[in-house]
Amino acid sequence: MASSAETSAVRLASCDCLTPFGNAAATLSALLRGERALQPVPVLGLEGGDAVPMALLPGRALDETNPPAWLHSLQTLLAPVAGPQWGTSRRPVCVTSSNFGVGSLYELRRTGETGHAAQGTPHGSVALVRRTLGWGENVAIFSHACVSAHLGLVHATRLLAAGAADEALVVSYDFLSPFVAGGFHALKILNADFPAPYQDRATGSIGLGDGAGYAVLSRDRGGLALAAHSLHNEMYHFTANRPDGAGFAAALGPLAAAAAGRRLWVKGHGTGTLEAGRLEAAAIARAFPGAPLVGWKGSLGHTLGSCGLVELAVAAAAIGAGRTPGTVGSAPPAFTDSVALAPFDNAAFDGVVCASNAFGGAHAALLLSHA
Repeated sequence: MASSAETSAVRLASCDCLTPFGNAAATLSALLRGERALQPVPVLGLEGGDAVPMALLPGRALDETNPPAWLHSLQTLLAPVAGPQWGTSRRPVCVTSSNFGVGSLYELRRTGETGHAAQGTPHGSVALVRRTLGWGENVAIFSHACVSAHLGLVHATRLLAAGAADEALVVSYDFLSPFVAGGFHALKILNADFPAPYQDRATGSIGLGDGAGYAVLSRDRGGLALAAHSLHNEMYHFTANRPDGAGFAAALGPLAAAAAGRRLWVKGHGTGTLEAGRLEAAAIARAFPGAPLVGWKGSLGHTLGSCGLVELAVAAAAIGAGRTPGTVGSAPPAFTDSVALAPFDNAAFDGVVCASNAFGGAHAALLLSHA
């Protein structure tokens, strides 16, 4: 078992994301309207297979191209943080993902087209992004399934707290491929059903989505602060959580202490699976009594290692707009009374806890509040 928790005084100088709806503002608007980006897509792309819920960027096919079809969209998102001022000794970059160039690696193995090889590894994929954006070489790579983005945020926070950086940039991207979709389909959790996060129903299911995001962290710029972080790893099983939910409680406990006396809402992981959803909802209700719980993967799909940063950007936009989207795609009965199915005003709240969970009982959460 390994865990850590810490408070910080790091501010969110800027933050944005990319989903099939567009940037964070456009994504927030679509979620507030209850729209779903998920659509039935053949699980193996051109090779067919069952139709499963996926949310792809507009016009992007599931099968990878050379160069990657997502690169231009990522470049557009990251235009505000392009240039050699990033990736330097005082302005480092952290890049996180759970997939990196695996779509290119799959195409290399499937077709034998050697042009896919250069970006088929994590190092090669990040090198392509770094060259495209014009960053320097001070770029660190993090990957731990669906808590990957949180790890990058924690590392950047530590660099700032130690005085080792003036500002830090965290970037995360995960774009789907037949390899990724086929793996989840083999586990039976990506199936013909659409996800209904936190809904108490007979069969669980998830959706998958393209997603990317970035955050610039600073000690003195920005109206929102990453006030606390928590990490916990159960190291219990390759995919499952401890059945007593102890891992969820261990990750949320330090944030509950850090946020004592504040009125909060919670952006949960909420993929649409049953056991993990039930354990997460119960742990959140205990740690933050009365706090509304929402999850957005019923619309956006699971953006995998990037979900922590994609959904952080949407949460920050929601605070700015004064309105939080409900749990799109779900209906009563929910696992707990705290699950918010409809949008609500958030002006009276002091902040939001953003939580993510991963295979094997890895948990991460952060507290986003006004600076």
